[in-house]
Amino acid sequence: MSSSALVSTEARLHFTQPPTDESITAAMSSSDSAAHMRDKNDRIQRGAYRPSPLGTGLFLGLRALDPFFQYQILAHGVGSSIIHKLGGQTLPQGPPLVTNSFIDQLGLSPYRLVLLTMAIGSTVKQNYWLVGISNEELPPGTAVGVSAFNTIMNSLNTLLFTCSLTSASVNGEHFPQTPLLVGTGLYAAGIIIETLSEQQRKWFKQDPANKGRCYQGGLFALSRHINYFGYTLWRTGFAVAAAGWTWGAIVAAFFAYDFNARGIPVLDAYCEKR
Repeated sequence: MSSSALVSTEARLHFTQPPTDESITAAMSSSDSAAHMRDKNDRIQRGAYRPSPLGTGLFLGLRALDPFFQYQILAHGVGSSIIHKLGGQTLPQGPPLVTNSFIDQLGLSPYRLVLLTMAIGSTVKQNYWLVGISNEELPPGTAVGVSAFNTIMNSLNTLLFTCSLTSASVNGEHFPQTPLLVGTGLYAAGIIIETLSEQQRKWFKQDPANKGRCYQGGLFALSRHINYFGYTLWRTGFAVAAAGWTWGAIVAAFFAYDFNARGIPVLDAYCEKR
């Protein structure tokens, strides 16, 4: 039950008949249940437009640390002990890229450098979303949880790449390879779709004349949840580039299910209440 519906129900009880213990208990139970479902399923404090310096700082800092962690996996074999304990072998590093620039100091092959760039891109995109697009409150717990989730997903990609059995690289990291080309294309398209669609919606909402209206222009004219599609697309691309077609399909299926089972119903319910 929405808060407005709950208020209306309580008002009718107050003016038409004395409230009973049962009616009060039922109303409180319904309100508590709705709040529980909102807290359980939604990761965003929708409609709560207020500063959250602690949550914002945590998110920006933790996401900024992620590329450094991915670099340790790709360049220095962090996590290789886990692969060995599971009976796997690590993929020998390919020849480092030579550009006669500061990039050479990273000591990464072209393939590994592309994967690191994908991790950096995800950080830049998400931090820009927080400070440049979203105006809603970000609680500290949510900031830590979302940051940790994205670091785990990126780490799974890079670890699977460094494992010989699961790596998308099958010929000594020679550049380019089909999974890398396809994955990079999906990644770039997804990042652009997600970022541009959310930016278009922000521009729409900045116009006072559009207050309370649902944005259906730009990329959102193609799909009501085009930004979710974009996120799923770049996550799939990253997975394909790192660990091939099977891992890419698993990641795509996971996010498609999560958005359809949780993200989209929560957002649709919020929009209907407005």
